[in-house]
Amino acid sequence: MTTDTFLADCRARLAFDLVSHTWDPVVIWVLREGPLRPAELRERIGGISSKVLTETLRRLQFNGLVDRRTRPDAPSRVDYRLTGLGRTLLAPIDAFGAWAFEHGDEVMAAQETARTADR
Repeated sequence: MTTDTFLADCRARLAFDLVSHTWDPVVIWVLREGPLRPAELRERIGGISSKVLTETLRRLQFNGLVDRRTRPDAPSRVDYRLTGLGRTLLAPIDAFGAWAFEHGDEVMAAQETARTADR
């Protein structure tokens, strides 16, 4: 029997995987205020392509974090909203953001030091 907590089927690895994709936490954070259409999401998220947004939304939907709903007033109009499960990630994402706000300058300084040392 092993005590390794990072085996392939471990829940901690599952959780890390959910937030390791660059855009997953960003999309979750933007959806915190309510449902949005894909075009609205792209307007609020700088630098994300339509293709990457679609892939991200599908991945979040697959994992039960986001619901896709077709609006009854127009069949081609869809919006996305957080599920209850998706909302449970808001506090951890907020904590990461607070950490980045507090320590981001230190990380960027370390990166610059490493770049300078490599030259």
